[in-house]
Amino acid sequence: MDELGRKSVDDFKQASKNRIIAVLDNIRSMHNVGSVFRTADAFLLEAICLCGYTPHPPHRDIHKTALGATETVDWLHFETTADCIKALQKEGFEVYGVEQVTGSIPLHKFTAEPNTKIAVVFGNEVTGVDSEVLPLLQGCIEIPQLGMKHSLNVSVAAGIVLWKLCEPRIPVDF
Repeated sequence: MDELGRKSVDDFKQASKNRIIAVLDNIRSMHNVGSVFRTADAFLLEAICLCGYTPHPPHRDIHKTALGATETVDWLHFETTADCIKALQKEGFEVYGVEQVTGSIPLHKFTAEPNTKIAVVFGNEVTGVDSEVLPLLQGCIEIPQLGMKHSLNVSVAAGIVLWKLCEPRIPVDF
């Protein structure tokens, strides 16, 4: 494990973070929540916002999937996703939804300036990003899908989108 160069909890807490926040909008599955925590740890996200009835730590089913990431990644709970988005925008974040809507930006065409503070809203497993939240967003990002199915598990979608957003921020000597 030493050869992998993994950070300790203290090292993670002190490390410079990517100015990206994952927002979970009424996610039902604790396993999906735990998986997003692991992804947020992997990409050194600034935080996760857990909104509405999204479960939050401490809970054994979240911990089971997060594998300790709930100890490293900062998280906040908001009663509503709308409250979360407004708070993030006041802090200077551009907030985008991950949703298939008219005018959405294909993920491979989405660009942001390197120092842009970005928050990305991932919606409910069945209903997606709440329709009342969509007008509050700067826009929506869509993951192009080529097969018959046109949806992905929310934790898979989070992994794809967060990787793409973090890719330009990965040190060239990695």
